[in-house]
Amino acid sequence: MNSALSFPPFISISSVSPLPSPRTLSPRCCNSIPSQDMEAKPSQGLYPLHRCKTIHLVRHAQGVHNVEGEKNHDAYLSEDLFDAHLTPLGWQQVDNLRKHVKASGISNRIELVIVSPLLRTLQTAVGTFGGEGYIDGVDAPPLMTTGAGSSDRPAISSLNRPPFIAVESCREHLGVHPCDRRSSITKYRELFPAVDFSLA
Repeated sequence: MNSALSFPPFISISSVSPLPSPRTLSPRCCNSIPSQDMEAKPSQGLYPLHRCKTIHLVRHAQGVHNVEGEKNHDAYLSEDLFDAHLTPLGWQQVDNLRKHVKASGISNRIELVIVSPLLRTLQTAVGTFGGEGYIDGVDAPPLMTTGAGSSDRPAISSLNRPPFIAVESCREHLGVHPCDRRSSITKYRELFPAVDFSLA
């Protein structure tokens, strides 16, 4: 496959709310695996579809650290890759994923975007699930400002988009690589004004 035409891995899984009473079960049900027993078979729990949520997991698009690390694994230790941003190919992957999400109708069903507070993950999430180009003078702040994180990208609107929340516990914490350390939340708030950083 031509990597320029690909997009980051996109995985869907189901999550469910607590088991409803038998009176509220409908013929339209979804399968689930009870979290306390991951060895359970999917058919062991049925929940009505209206109580189910779909979670889409998206890995960040190509970052500068990915390119340098493929050339030389020791590059991952370089401070030059601190909080790595997306490459031009990474932005093409974001654009391709955005087209896929819109064409499949997924974008209309997204209720919340939870993102790791790293530059590359914020760029990927906002670029994929954010609004169209931002217009100055609009009451709503942009999800991303023009040129955020060494990109040549225009600002991205937050209008008619779900809330975006950056969650610190979604970020890699055990690594020693500078690319996995993040910038300050103050800096992120300037670059991504409409993202909620209260949990980061």
